[in-house]
Amino acid sequence: MNVSFGIWRRGYASKILYVFLLLISLWFILWLAARLLIVNDPVERADAIVVLSGSSTLIERTHHAAELYAHHRSPTILLTNDNRQGGWSTFEQRNPFFYERARSELTSLGVPDEHIAVIGTPVYSTWEEAVVLRDYAKTHRLRTILLVTSGYHSRRALWTFKTVFRGENIDVKIDGVDTGIQTPSPSVWWLHLKGWQMVPGEYLKFAYYLVRYHI
Repeated sequence: MNVSFGIWRRGYASKILYVFLLLISLWFILWLAARLLIVNDPVERADAIVVLSGSSTLIERTHHAAELYAHHRSPTILLTNDNRQGGWSTFEQRNPFFYERARSELTSLGVPDEHIAVIGTPVYSTWEEAVVLRDYAKTHRLRTILLVTSGYHSRRALWTFKTVFRGENIDVKIDGVDTGIQTPSPSVWWLHLKGWQMVPGEYLKFAYYLVRYHI
């Protein structure tokens, strides 16, 4: 009886260990999938800081851009126009566009309004943002731009901009916002609805870009 119980106990312990290792492996894969989306390639000085559109992460992006501006990383902050409007503003008695909200947020953080520029052409994707900013950079003779976006968007954003800017002699850098502010961290993203929207969503968008733009 004792021998049988010992064998059963060892078998039960082995199963627990197997499940534990399986869970650890799954956690590592999920963490790695999120972590691979995050890239950072900053620069000490740029001609312009570009805050990429993103209504759900507007606060973290504008705050990070304002911090970079305060550290004299660039004299100008550029905003793009995703042509989307937010909630009702009692003060303005209308629904402001998100680029207007971003501008207000930046000025409230100490960035002078005259140092903020809005590229008015409506954009509906990161690719379109890159195309519009390429034309703007060429017209205004910018040589270095510093992108500001959320962490999980950073790899696709940098890849997109470098692809669109190829051959233009314009250096594209990126200083992404750390996760954990308006986005869940790589270690627990699957516990949040926004995490499921961002991490798997980025891989789907990557695949779409590869097919759509024949890259």
